[in-house]
Amino acid sequence: MDLSNLQPAVGSNKKGKRLGRGAGSGKGGTSTRGHKGAKSRSGYSTKVGFEGGQMPLQRRVPKFGFKNRNRVEYKAVNLDALQALIDARQLEKITVDDMVAAGLATKKQLVKILGNGELKSKVEVEAHAFSKKAEEAITAAGGTIQTVKK
Repeated sequence: MDLSNLQPAVGSNKKGKRLGRGAGSGKGGTSTRGHKGAKSRSGYSTKVGFEGGQMPLQRRVPKFGFKNRNRVEYKAVNLDALQALIDARQLEKITVDDMVAAGLATKKQLVKILGNGELKSKVEVEAHAFSKKAEEAITAAGGTIQTVKK
């Protein structure tokens, strides 16, 4: 074997049909595009979601409700989770960083303290928001709250 008799493996390079190369080729005339209409022209492309003139799915499906783009999402942390954190780490002040380190929230999340459970320890709690019930429970236990800027 040398360079003069190299050839590709059998079936590896299938030749495509040459369209529009005369009537004798069997693919002349309309070149498999049919007669007239947008699909027969060069440069044709469909719009995304076009269903041939049928009412497209995104218009058939009913739409309702409202999504506020400016909604502020909070990660909820309950008082019982705070008490578990106090018991585990013997903390007197709980900050957002402490909650992130404990896995109760992520760095980018805003934290809101909710009043589910009970707080037995006197503790200073720092978060982005507090529910009224949580505020009352923390102050009743002798603790203080501090709201952090968002």
